[in-house]
Amino acid sequence: MGRADPAADRPGPRFLAVGHLSKAHGTKGELFVRPLTDHPEGVYVPGVVLRMGDDQPDLDVPPIRIEAVRSVRDGFLVSFGGVEDRSRAELLRGRYLFREAEALEPLAEGELFYHDLLGMSVVTVDGVEVGRVTEVYELQPAHLLEVRGEGREHLIPLRKELVVRLDVDSRRLVIDPPEGLLDL
Repeated sequence: MGRADPAADRPGPRFLAVGHLSKAHGTKGELFVRPLTDHPEGVYVPGVVLRMGDDQPDLDVPPIRIEAVRSVRDGFLVSFGGVEDRSRAELLRGRYLFREAEALEPLAEGELFYHDLLGMSVVTVDGVEVGRVTEVYELQPAHLLEVRGEGREHLIPLRKELVVRLDVDSRRLVIDPPEGLLDL
């Protein structure tokens, strides 16, 4: 999911995670990157500059430039400038790749970034306060929202059938849960 354009007025993170450096590949410094973006074709191309970090970009570490990319099953094999051998690639393993949010592909109308959901108030169509979104899990067949409130935690599928209204500007999500969902 992405973010609707009216959200452009809202402050958001400067950088967004776009990939995970899973493991070194071969002897020439390539890394297997698992993409964390719906638009990898705009990120994983030679010349793109990325930041590395753990839960956020480490701005004390110089950015890295993509030199070459090969598409493989479930991700990409990427060569970065300055990483010429397996030893250097191993040092980067396990880190996340970040790109400046303003450099990412514009989102389609009605899309939103998952981080826009975090902290959002969740209420039922009857006005019952369920809680606030604390996490988004990308699962199949439906992504799940972790919602905490009143000493309870709920996992709510992010599906059209349940979400009646999602208003990013007012930070409110209205759901019409099937009977028993909130009792689990």
